[in-house]
Amino acid sequence: MQYAIIDIETTGLSPAKEKITEIAIVLHDGTKITQEFSTLINPERKIPYRITQMTGISNQMVKNEPKFYEVAKQIVELTENRILVGHNVRFDYGFIRAEFKSLGYDFQRSTLDTIKLSRKLIPGKRSYSLGKLCASLGIENRARHRAMGDALATTELFELLLSLESHPEELNLKGMNASVNTSLVKNLPQQTGVYYFYNQKNKLIYVGKSVNIHSRVLSHLNNNQHKKAIEMKNAIANVDYKITGSELVALLLESSEIKKHQPLFNRAQRRTYYNYGLYSFIDDEGYINLKLMKIIDELNPIYTYSSMQEGKEHITNLTESFELCQKLTGLYNTKGACFHYQIQQCKGACLGKEPPENYNWRVGEALENYHFEIQNFFVIDTGRTHEEKAVIKVEGGKYRGFGFVQNDFTNMQALHDCIDFYNDNREVRQIINSFIKRNRVKIVEF
Repeated sequence: MQYAIIDIETTGLSPAKEKITEIAIVLHDGTKITQEFSTLINPERKIPYRITQMTGISNQMVKNEPKFYEVAKQIVELTENRILVGHNVRFDYGFIRAEFKSLGYDFQRSTLDTIKLSRKLIPGKRSYSLGKLCASLGIENRARHRAMGDALATTELFELLLSLESHPEELNLKGMNASVNTSLVKNLPQQTGVYYFYNQKNKLIYVGKSVNIHSRVLSHLNNNQHKKAIEMKNAIANVDYKITGSELVALLLESSEIKKHQPLFNRAQRRTYYNYGLYSFIDDEGYINLKLMKIIDELNPIYTYSSMQEGKEHITNLTESFELCQKLTGLYNTKGACFHYQIQQCKGACLGKEPPENYNWRVGEALENYHFEIQNFFVIDTGRTHEEKAVIKVEGGKYRGFGFVQNDFTNMQALHDCIDFYNDNREVRQIINSFIKRNRVKIVEF
């Protein structure tokens, strides 16, 4: 059976009145992902502010993107002879059909709804919304309310549902290394934290993070979809974990542990998940140029991204926030002046009118200090117990570390004293900034 797992973002809720702003399609053969496709779409109308607040998709972002009719043929070809899979698929399918109807084309596909399948195979959940259901199952979504982020989360959920339909005994440990402590695995906590896989020589081979350690580890041990996943599963001899309570602390600890220990399977996974990187070079005129491209193993990127679109959005934000040149950041392909120069948002580096040292200084500022609007603050998040809070410290625009305090976090000295030092780098600043934007957390300035 062939599937096309879909997700869309729109200007509103009514297919009759609103339009699609982004679409993602993940092709799946019932065993593994075979192809991915995503694009922003110019809806040819204004995107309401509340929609931009939720999705991050703005009118500026879609202005130069293709209109639906320009990608319609590709959507037909990608989904032909496949079952459309979606979380509340009726919504996505309704919008896609309406877009095609406006073009005079009757788009029809068989559909499968992962909400209905989840209710059948995983009964008793408090909520079956994509975000809450995935969180309860330990399925991570790095780009919530973006089409590809939601489509990939739906894909992982769909794979889990397929395995449950084939093996109704929930999740099994068959095929796992015989020396693993199965009772330890089955008794893993259903809490947020970081987990560690070790091989028979007690060597750390993988570090991961999840909002539900138990579910996430079991999903690893039932993953027969990819060669690397099977190879790692067969190498696991022991499992350990650290409860963090805070998802942000889990993300930061995971990043630190991976950099410190360089586990074998994290290195392999990182190359496959972060497909694109931001690189820099100095041109013949002495200006720093930025270039977004597929990751090259021999080079170290400044930033990494899971998709080309994610990279473009980040570079666009850097360009607008620091008045960089669209031509030199790769956003505007021209032999002359970039568009921003014409509207006086670029100081003329594209024409050699701004001294390279001035321009390059701003590029450096953009790459180093992009993340935080506030330079000195604590993030207060969920603790490991009801009696405590997690505390993450940023000072001078740099990450300093994290710790835990009792629920009374009005004592500033206690907040400073609880912090354990961790190394600062661009990745952790990116993690903190992204988490703050996506979640409601308390910020305490100092």
